[in-house]
Amino acid sequence: MEGPMTPQKSGETIIAEGKANMIYPSANQVFYNPVQEFNRDLTCAVITEFARLRLAEKGIDVLVPGEREKQKVVVNLSDNGDDRVQTHPEKDPTLPERRTVTVGESCPEGLRVLEGLAASGLRSIRFAREVPGLHSIIANDFSSSAVEIIKRNIEFNGVDDLVTASYSDARVLMYNRMGIKDRFDVIDLDPYGSPSMFLDAAVQSVSDGGLLCVTCTDMAVLAGNNGETCYSKYGAMSVKSKFCHEMALRILLHSLDLHSNCYQRYIVPLLSISADFYIRVFVRVFTGQAKVKMSASKQAMLYNCVGCGTYHLQRMGRAVAHGNNMKFSAGTGPPVGTSCEFCQQRHQVGGPIWAEPLHDTDFVQRILSASERNPKRFKTTDRIDGMLSMVTEELEIPLYYTLDNLSSTIRCNTPSLLQFRSALLHAGYKVSLSHACQNAIKTDAPPSVIWDIMRCWEKQNPVKREKLYVTSPAYRILSTEPGIQANFDIREDANPKSRKLGLKRFQENPEAYWGPKARAKAGGGISTTLEDRRKQHQNKRKITTSDDDGSFKCFPCKKFRQGSCELGESCRYSHSLSDSEMKSQEDPQPDCEDPTS
Repeated sequence: MEGPMTPQKSGETIIAEGKANMIYPSANQVFYNPVQEFNRDLTCAVITEFARLRLAEKGIDVLVPGEREKQKVVVNLSDNGDDRVQTHPEKDPTLPERRTVTVGESCPEGLRVLEGLAASGLRSIRFAREVPGLHSIIANDFSSSAVEIIKRNIEFNGVDDLVTASYSDARVLMYNRMGIKDRFDVIDLDPYGSPSMFLDAAVQSVSDGGLLCVTCTDMAVLAGNNGETCYSKYGAMSVKSKFCHEMALRILLHSLDLHSNCYQRYIVPLLSISADFYIRVFVRVFTGQAKVKMSASKQAMLYNCVGCGTYHLQRMGRAVAHGNNMKFSAGTGPPVGTSCEFCQQRHQVGGPIWAEPLHDTDFVQRILSASERNPKRFKTTDRIDGMLSMVTEELEIPLYYTLDNLSSTIRCNTPSLLQFRSALLHAGYKVSLSHACQNAIKTDAPPSVIWDIMRCWEKQNPVKREKLYVTSPAYRILSTEPGIQANFDIREDANPKSRKLGLKRFQENPEAYWGPKARAKAGGGISTTLEDRRKQHQNKRKITTSDDDGSFKCFPCKKFRQGSCELGESCRYSHSLSDSEMKSQEDPQPDCEDPTS
């Protein structure tokens, strides 16, 4: 789909990403971040599969350019025992005729999409040019200059029939679309920092079963640096820990579900990932009072030992089936004592967090299957395949341990990933990696087994116990004999398929200062470059008082007396007073103005 192109103004830059060609002011470093291309590619892939699911129910198939069709195989079991395979079965005349929609075509039954914080409108334009089965897209921003850029980019890419620019507070726009017939099927929120202020409006204005896509870049808050701020924004206390990136995902999901519950709605996560400097979740929002009652049992409090890092979860509620009915009650606990049973250190309390699965494995498999049929669709396809493949291998168990933390706790060498995974498998437990951390271990083994394995490893790689303090976690953990004999022989199933294939999960830094860009100025002003901002903060502590009044000249320069002052405009003190005058200045004269007054 090639549309009319508006003339490019001097000083502007055209950036191509996916099927979109975007106009950007060259001086503006806010509107475009190349590192987020993975985020945008993944969003296009998720919305495409969501559209395929929603429209299939209405007898409509979506067609993505370059995608190989699925080969439909029908096995004919004849009486003569000849199993013949038909790859192109005849159409059943009793079935209704199905329609096909493609990219760039407005579908009356298609998805209504809102990009609440659009900036340049890149996502919306990419949706219009790459995702089939859409009815309309609103690219909204609360910056007048951003909206002007959105309008120019809509015309530049020729997507006027699908994308509409909007100047509004995203919350007001969503609150005005809470009617059942007015709701959006897809809402994408990618703010600078926290999306917390938009979540209440979002869960009310998304349709029943609709898709909500949310990004958070305030990782310092979610990862435990500011637990009180995290509570004020998301209703959960974050703690510093090695599993902070997965906990950030679970805090966000808890907040989304909590906001939804206020309106008899609940969430079902499709995909939740931690990547680079942000987290991104894709959830469906449903309405149902009976399912909302289950929400308390899906949340959990966290007890994390500050000494050895052992963690325990305590569900907020219980839901027990009694025939066709459910009985609900408060959770029982706590699961820990006043101090850690392994190192006798205190616990930190965090949460509540989402304690259910982060992903819908069937939906993730659909995305992977579509990527396999169209491997050249996205520039970041390799990373999408690697990330989602690992997601399908993850255990549906909250949080994880890291090998480096386990080893540093008892001051020993670190076992290899395959050795530790093999030991858990030999002990009869499940184990997996995590997409959120490179050396993470997710397992259903209790903490006692984890430390028993580490004690066995320490026997093979002994530490100098005479150098350990008797009150240290290492001394207390190693003072107990292991209850099992760990087997570190490498097992074939200890190495997951994604690791064997060397699938790409992490990317190298593509450029200097590749993290989150600076926040846009109020009113849509153009932000300065990082180098310019640094120059603005130089010499801030130098005296800027004008010497026109000569008040400082009443006082001698002490550095000049010592012979170390470099005479210059920056010095406001006297270099010409005699020794007697300098001595007399030890007691300020009444007719000389005190500069501090």
